[in-house]
Amino acid sequence: MVIESTSIEVIETIEELQQRLNRNERKNATVGFVPTMGFLHEGHLSLVKHAKEQNDIVVMSIFVNPAQFGPGEDFESYPRDRERDLRLASSAGVDIVFIPSVEEMYPSDGGIRILPGVQANMLCGASRPGHFDGVLKVVLKLFNIVDPDRSYFGLKDAQQLAIIETFVRDFNLRTAIVRVPIVREEDGLAKSSRNVNLTAAERSEAPAIYRALQIGSDLFASGFDPETIEQRVGESIVSNSSGTIDYVKMLSYPDLGPVTQHSSEVILACAVKFSTTRLIDNIIMSTKDGTYVQNDDEQ
Repeated sequence: MVIESTSIEVIETIEELQQRLNRNERKNATVGFVPTMGFLHEGHLSLVKHAKEQNDIVVMSIFVNPAQFGPGEDFESYPRDRERDLRLASSAGVDIVFIPSVEEMYPSDGGIRILPGVQANMLCGASRPGHFDGVLKVVLKLFNIVDPDRSYFGLKDAQQLAIIETFVRDFNLRTAIVRVPIVREEDGLAKSSRNVNLTAAERSEAPAIYRALQIGSDLFASGFDPETIEQRVGESIVSNSSGTIDYVKMLSYPDLGPVTQHSSEVILACAVKFSTTRLIDNIIMSTKDGTYVQNDDEQ
């Protein structure tokens, strides 16, 4: 159906979307796919911008995926606002929004599981067992439903992106994965749907996370080792916020192994828990002519 107030096509069933995007009827039109859990912000709209620049049709999914939430996590309280999302998606130029129900996406369970590899055993995965199983489950379903030429993921969820890139590569999935830089508030806080859950005091402290990561980036450029950098970044976060550190880690990217002289990209990542909200952020650096340089984020 088409929502007249937003001039955007909204589809709620798998069958209808697959008929709409059938490759035999696309007439060589390319499809760019932006998977989201809704409550859109500028980070999501940046994904749309990149998709519009590179494709003829832009499809966005809005689905809060229960398979990637563990016991006691915020599935029920995860922010949702369908009409607001549709207005933002329409203004950004999305052509089709896929909004399935849980019953539509998971009508049955035959017991088959997709298990990520060692990349899932660290960073966020270390404290969220089964999380990335659920991510790969929904991502594979969405790729099969939409059959996109390109799929767009933000670097804020860098571990998720690394695992999805590996999944697509190792299982020869047809879509190409496009990385999109982190979008930040003016004070440096990474855009996130969960930011609305911060108290006023926590919101004023949260930019300390990115400032600490920038300190780590500068230390790495000066030749400090990963362990020292992790320690100094953690100390900065503790000194400048009331958040509790889940992890601060520097790893090779996207394999998420130890940093070596052969690492072409390096990620410095952290997760910090405030009273009800867990924030993640990272900086990715790449080597050029033997020198580590920070990849640019979008402001």
